[in-house]
Amino acid sequence: MGLQETLGETIPLLGFSYWDLLTAVIVLLVGLVLVKMIGSVLARGLKKSKLPDLMVEFLTRLATILLYVVVVLAAASVLGFDTSSVVLGLSAVVGLVLGFGMQDTMTSFFAGVWLTAIRPFKVSDYVEVAGHSGSIKGVGMLSTELLTPDNKFITIPNKSVWGSPITNYTRMDTRRVDIKVGTSYSGDLEKAISVAMKVMRDHPLVLEAPEPSVVVSELADSSVNITLFAWTNTGNYWTVKGDLTREIFDAYNTQGVEIPFPQMDVHLDKWASS
Repeated sequence: MGLQETLGETIPLLGFSYWDLLTAVIVLLVGLVLVKMIGSVLARGLKKSKLPDLMVEFLTRLATILLYVVVVLAAASVLGFDTSSVVLGLSAVVGLVLGFGMQDTMTSFFAGVWLTAIRPFKVSDYVEVAGHSGSIKGVGMLSTELLTPDNKFITIPNKSVWGSPITNYTRMDTRRVDIKVGTSYSGDLEKAISVAMKVMRDHPLVLEAPEPSVVVSELADSSVNITLFAWTNTGNYWTVKGDLTREIFDAYNTQGVEIPFPQMDVHLDKWASS
């Protein structure tokens, strides 16, 4: 019996010939070599595109796994196996995995579209959203980037930004500065209010309209608390807040308006011994 006849014989219990087995092995070996070569070429190409290293590695591994699956299916097809049902099953599994895995991704993508369309903030606005505060650095396809005052970089999924209340501290042209200060119960309340008004009116960055005001805000345990309301341009907010806080303290000390310390009266009862 010649070699050709031998290779054409069907292998017992397997249902395919030695020739089919040899062909499948060759397809498998050649396919594995090609996959490694394609993976290397793909990795070099992605690195030239200046994508992040993590993204390059992820895409390369994903493409390599898919190519390995194709090679295995090709070898199985040579042996006479019906691979259509396998492909259909794999497609269903992949579709299910992607459906669950991409759900949050697609939600964040469309949330980013709405954020850029409605524009509740712009780049450099200082906002509070999803429990974080910072200046907007950008809105990407999937996430919003914040930079905190102490230089921390925060990335928030767009779906969390869109689904949370957004407080924009710098969108309006003007802001109101609120400063609380306590005065003594035994002191001159009207004098305390008058001095506070003068401090605000004398500050060059405090706006005349709306005009500054002072209200009695609380009768606390140790002091009568008043609150100063002064309007200023948004860019001057922290300057005005710091200046007024310092100046009201200096003015009260100069004018003899007492800022009391917290006090607590403790009464001790002496029990007669039995």
